[in-house]
Amino acid sequence: MNIEALQIFVEVMRRGDYSSVAKDRNLSPSSISRTIASLEKQLGVRLFQRTTRSLSPTEAGKLYFKRVEPVVEELEYARLAVIDSNTNLSGTLRITASPSLGATCISPLLTEFTQLHPDLTVDLRLTDIVLDPVSENIDVAIRQGPLADSTLVAERLMQTVYSVCASPEYLEKNGELQQPSDIAHYKCLTFPLPGFRSIWKFRLKNNPQRVEQVNIKSRLTVNLGLVLKKCAIDGAGLALLSDWLIGSSFEDGELVNVFPEHQVTATEFETMAWIVYPSRTYIPEKVRVFTTFLKGRLKHL
Repeated sequence: MNIEALQIFVEVMRRGDYSSVAKDRNLSPSSISRTIASLEKQLGVRLFQRTTRSLSPTEAGKLYFKRVEPVVEELEYARLAVIDSNTNLSGTLRITASPSLGATCISPLLTEFTQLHPDLTVDLRLTDIVLDPVSENIDVAIRQGPLADSTLVAERLMQTVYSVCASPEYLEKNGELQQPSDIAHYKCLTFPLPGFRSIWKFRLKNNPQRVEQVNIKSRLTVNLGLVLKKCAIDGAGLALLSDWLIGSSFEDGELVNVFPEHQVTATEFETMAWIVYPSRTYIPEKVRVFTTFLKGRLKHL
């Protein structure tokens, strides 16, 4: 049995189409189709039901996948172990993160990391879509907030602290805020996530037991944190921004921390950014090295 054909079959099952597998392997979709057809001929069963618009596994395909996937994974672990025995990291490290977090915290570190490991290729995918590490062949995913998928392995990267921010010009024009409830009378800039456009929560740093919820009016909603920050700097309104996104804007005078004595959030007060990778019995050395490097560089955040 052709091992590559089994690998392609497993990838097609995970991805649900020929095109994405073909793209990853730098092949044509017709080549992937021929490989699957040849495997079906060897087995004497149909593994997929095909139409011009969809591809779905048959019952035989599902059974075969259940048996074959662990074998293919073990072969991959063996390959990676041999590669890792080399002192120089090689191959491709595939990383995904949100555009703002990736552009602010991850991409500035990649030059140094690639210089440290010149034989390793890095593929960084910046998207707000939550990619599945297994089906999308992702080695490391950087995610924020609560993790819904318990089948993945996660390590804490850094805690995220939020602040209500505004430009000095906006506050000078519209007046200083005295207490969180004053926000109801101001224009807010929001991110299109549940809770961020309706209620912000406050608690005093010296009295965290008492939580105050404030209804906000969203004037402008932006799905990119970097743009939201720029709008706040330009005086468009109040924005709830994370500390890693704010950076040195308070020190530089671009933004003002409107409520420095409060902790603020739209969801939970204790929020984290996580390093996530597939739950496997073998973690590639390139993943271990990168996560150690990343945590070391971002430990001050």
